[in-house]
Amino acid sequence: MLLAGCGSQTDILHPAGPGASDVASLWWWMLGGCSFGLAFVTALLVAAYVRRRSMGPGREPGERAGWIVILTLGVGVMVAGLVTLFVVADIFVIRGTETPAAAAAGTKLTVRAVGHLWYWEFDYPGTPAVTADELHIPARTTVLVQVRSADVIHSFWVPELNRKMDAIPGQDNAVELYADHPGVFRGECNQYCGLQHAHMGFLVFADTPAAFRQWLARQSAPARATASPGERVFMQGPCSSCHAIRGTPANAHVGPDLTHIASRTTLGGVTIPNTPAELARWITSSQSIKPGNQMPNVALGGAKLRELVAYLETLK
Repeated sequence: MLLAGCGSQTDILHPAGPGASDVASLWWWMLGGCSFGLAFVTALLVAAYVRRRSMGPGREPGERAGWIVILTLGVGVMVAGLVTLFVVADIFVIRGTETPAAAAAGTKLTVRAVGHLWYWEFDYPGTPAVTADELHIPARTTVLVQVRSADVIHSFWVPELNRKMDAIPGQDNAVELYADHPGVFRGECNQYCGLQHAHMGFLVFADTPAAFRQWLARQSAPARATASPGERVFMQGPCSSCHAIRGTPANAHVGPDLTHIASRTTLGGVTIPNTPAELARWITSSQSIKPGNQMPNVALGGAKLRELVAYLETLK
């Protein structure tokens, strides 16, 4: 059980923002309270056993004394402890990590996070920038994430930055992210949503403000038409019926937007690295990598596959 926690990329006990710090504090409070409860009950059992042995037969204190001990120590102390933990959780953690009603007015950046079967789509209102499975935010800046779903219930969770937030069809929820420092933080879907729920991860890149502005400007720009053989393969084949590349006739929205796919570090919900070889493997046999995902295997090979991959690698 202890080894199961080794090597994890998500760790609520190493917070990198104020919201996650509150959640980590609650975890320690709960651990302390539960440990005290376990120790207290164990001590009562041991004390009862020792006292019973020392008194001998016929010298029991009686039913009244037993009920007094049960009600004061066994019930009263435990209820007081649970009430204390509830107050700490509600006042100091849940309310502290809730997105306030007027958050949008004081938030410097808003991002939409849309859960799909099985990937996350991120777009930045006010700009044409759209990406998938990799969210960029400026460090040391409050970011309001509007969470929604395109199909079933998902759950948006970046353990090192804040608490979980459900993505519910037909309903908009919100959570704030704040990174104390630049870095890369792993996110997960925390609500079982189907066959590939376990492979619905995403990355949050907390960039310096200057680097984030440059990244957003690049992502907002459309792709340049190349008239290359690979672009023709994309437009004339099944790819353009599911994906969009801004600046080209491809404008479908069944799958992720591929306008700047080459700028991403991973593919398939952080399942595989974004390299030319893995991209080619994903195109032709995505079902062997992520069985049940919404992208069919594309029967493409030889020169056409190489041309298509070469074209997609130019989309940075």
